[in-house]
Amino acid sequence: MTSLARLSSCALLFAAVPALAAESRPLTFADLAAFHRVSDPQPSPDGQWVALVVTDADVAENKTNSDLWLVPAAGGAPRRLTHSPKQDRHPRWSPDGRWLVFDSNRGGDFQVWLLPVDGGEAHQLTSLSTGASGATFSPDGKQVAFLSSVYPEFSTQTFAKADQANQARLDAVEKGKVKAQVFTQLPVRKWDSLTDGRRQHLFVLPVSHGVATGEPRDLTPGPADAVPWSSTFSAGDDWVWSADSQEIIHTQSPTPVSEEAWKTDHNLAAIKVATGARQVLTTNPAADGAPRISPDGKWLAYRAQTRPGAEADRWQLMLLERASGKIRSLTPNFDSTVEGITWAADSRTLVLEAEDQGTKALWTVTTAGDDVKPLVVGGASGEASVTASGQVIFTRHRLAAPPEVMRVPLTGGTPTALTQFNAARLAELALGEPESVTVKGAGGVPVQMWILKPPGFDAAKKWPLVFWVHGGPQGAFMDSWSFRWNAQLWAAQGYVLAMPNPRGSTGFGQKFTDEISHDWGGKVVTDLMACLAHLEAQPWIDPARMGSAGASYGGYMMNWFQGHTDKFKTLVTHCGVFEFHSMYGTTDELWFDEWEHGIPWQTPDFAKHSPDQFAAKFRTPNLIIHNELDFRVPIGQGLALFTALQRQGVPSKLLYFPDEGHWVLKPANSELWHATIFDWLKVYLKP
Repeated sequence: MTSLARLSSCALLFAAVPALAAESRPLTFADLAAFHRVSDPQPSPDGQWVALVVTDADVAENKTNSDLWLVPAAGGAPRRLTHSPKQDRHPRWSPDGRWLVFDSNRGGDFQVWLLPVDGGEAHQLTSLSTGASGATFSPDGKQVAFLSSVYPEFSTQTFAKADQANQARLDAVEKGKVKAQVFTQLPVRKWDSLTDGRRQHLFVLPVSHGVATGEPRDLTPGPADAVPWSSTFSAGDDWVWSADSQEIIHTQSPTPVSEEAWKTDHNLAAIKVATGARQVLTTNPAADGAPRISPDGKWLAYRAQTRPGAEADRWQLMLLERASGKIRSLTPNFDSTVEGITWAADSRTLVLEAEDQGTKALWTVTTAGDDVKPLVVGGASGEASVTASGQVIFTRHRLAAPPEVMRVPLTGGTPTALTQFNAARLAELALGEPESVTVKGAGGVPVQMWILKPPGFDAAKKWPLVFWVHGGPQGAFMDSWSFRWNAQLWAAQGYVLAMPNPRGSTGFGQKFTDEISHDWGGKVVTDLMACLAHLEAQPWIDPARMGSAGASYGGYMMNWFQGHTDKFKTLVTHCGVFEFHSMYGTTDELWFDEWEHGIPWQTPDFAKHSPDQFAAKFRTPNLIIHNELDFRVPIGQGLALFTALQRQGVPSKLLYFPDEGHWVLKPANSELWHATIFDWLKVYLKP
């Protein structure tokens, strides 16, 4: 790999990080949009290089562009590998390190592409009528597996006939004058799109020397998805090759498919690549997922929950011995949810990601089990992989810095930054360091809260407060960067920003997380009011200028605040739940509502914490933001809230996005989102 070796002598693409400017300035939306978004680091098989994805926002065009980059694992100058104006993503190495397989929509829809790492142009590997994505090489390098969303009724035909039938169906839908659809089962909608009868199936394609040597073959024909249809049950790639390349182990969607909208029962299955023969490996009635094969092929690690229907149940790290089929937990006493999982080369050590008290750490555990130890603490770390030489490659970010790629020895030590895509811009900015405080919540239980003060903060002055409430509700505010709700950008407007982690928050033990279910307006409200009281007692907070904002469950809490407190001068509700009955009947994930509140016709107190029951008390000026393509908390929730406020003469404004889902992701839309919120807050909080 001659040209790769020359990377070490290439001129640096980025100048040395400048010293902090004498007059640093507050963060602006233009700065936020200009930050490079670094993700998905993938070390090469020999551990010498790391491929990664860098995404940039184009506000003028209201879109983003992603490209692949390469950086030496030992440190050095990064090199840009692709220059497409579209999306290049999900890079995965061939076993010999000569190729990167990746997804790209540069030719229209997403297909699988191959790039020779030592030089040369990328070329398209697949051309399915239904697209292709998420490709990975088999360990022997002879096949590539990928996903395609196909019409299942054609999936048992030969590839040529099935692909032709899929294309004909897609053409008929696009060209047809009547756009009506007939549904015979739930879900009708998923996240931000209507279901169209297609299913995500796993395909394999033989390859040699960078070209396909045969046709794709559908390994999972039939009516079900080969992966979870909801990202709730995903933690990175949802399938893995066996070490001998003879099988693919994947996360099955719940069966029967007619019940998948209210079931969380995902099991793991192994498929013989040569024959398609299937073996179900787990029968746990709750969710299993994220299969990861040990390098020696003896062990299958994966995540598992224990309570059917509970999407926020603790995920444990499980170990299945392939020879015997015996299963045991490696984290029985680790009171946090396991997220990402990756093996070390010794087939004995695993690195996992899990939240801890408002941060997300990396941890190690061995196949002996119950010996979890911290590896990287503070901030938010994730997307970890381990090189053959025992270096852990991962991304890390904080409230004061966006993600960059890092390296740390598996044996522990101080992480080293491999990329500094955003260092120069960060050096220009006055970003605050978050403070962590703990207050006594309901029943005297400790509740952690982050506080971020604005640039130029003077403790001798009185400052307006913005009090955030996070979504989920099983989620958490962490010492982490966000390109949506960015704490630094809100603080830069002249506000003290508070980010409490009340009952229901993750990373504080499963009992703490569980204590919000069936109690949305109970202990969690006591926790939040205790946090607010702590802030009101600070001499630098002006109690007459306090506002609150939240999204999803956080939006729900804004609506609950409307009927239960007059402490806030204004509220900002983004895609918040307002009325429980219609929410149950229109959301895409029924298991969530059924676990949190019950089934309406079976639960007498189903709506006791529904904000609409208290609408007669609504008096606080309210900005509402809701999006047409939000099928998690459908648009009717925001419209009903706006109606209740307008009908009673409460000052209110509705910002409506016809082209966004639960989040506002398009850059120009995000710019309007921020401007509208900040203009609204200025009226009532006068920073």
